[in-house]
This record gives sequence, structure tokens and C-alpha cells, in this order.
Amino acid sequence: MTEDIRTLYRPTGQAELDLVRASGYRRWPPRLPGQPFFYPVTSEQYALEIARTWNTRDAASGHAGYVTRFRVRKSFMDRYEPHRVGAAQHTEYWIPADDLDELNDNIVGTIEVIHRLTAP
Repeated sequence: MTEDIRTLYRPTGQAELDLVRASGYRRWPPRLPGQPFFYPVTSEQYALEIARTWNTRDAASGHAGYVTRFRVRKSFMDRYEPHRVGAAQHTEYWIPADDLDELNDNIVGTIEVIHRLTAP
């Protein structure tokens, strides 16, 4: 029987991607102080928008934006409701920072970099 999974996306900057790479592309790093949630998004298009308009213009992101794709067990994600934060494709999950280790334990496979963007 095939396990049910959800495919999620995350726009990220250079520093976070370096930490993901250090984990063997298997884990998201702990949230920084003042970051109570981890925000994966539900569409590649939305992740591209964020990476292009935020990460590539942000010095703290290294003026680089990456879109990652990862898969998580549906049984874990069913604990959370997606939030619409704009247009129909602007949906994201708000995973409490305290639940990030458990989310990481429920990743199926590896975190993939599917787009690389640089400052305009």
C-alpha cells in the first residue's frame, strides 16, 4: 500500500539553504528567535513569487532565492489547516516552531531545490 503524502514548497534564502544542505537535504533548521512558525506553502507558483519578490531583494537571504519541494506524510499534515493569505494560490501552513522536529521526522525522501533565483 502506498503511503499518502503531501507535496509542499518553501521559498528560502542562502543561509537557510546552507543549513538544509548540511542536513543532507533531510531537515529544516530550527526557527530563529522571533520566528514562532515554519511556513511551507502549497504551490510552486506562490513559492516562486515569494523567492523572487522577497529573498532576491533581502540582504539576509544573500540576495538569492531558492524554491524547494518536499514531501510530508499526510497523517502529520492533517493536524494543520492551510491558510489562504491572498489570492487563491496563496495558501500556506503555519507549523509551530515546537513541531518542526516532528515535521522533519515526517519528511518522505529529501528536500529538493527546484528553482534558483538571483537579484534582478
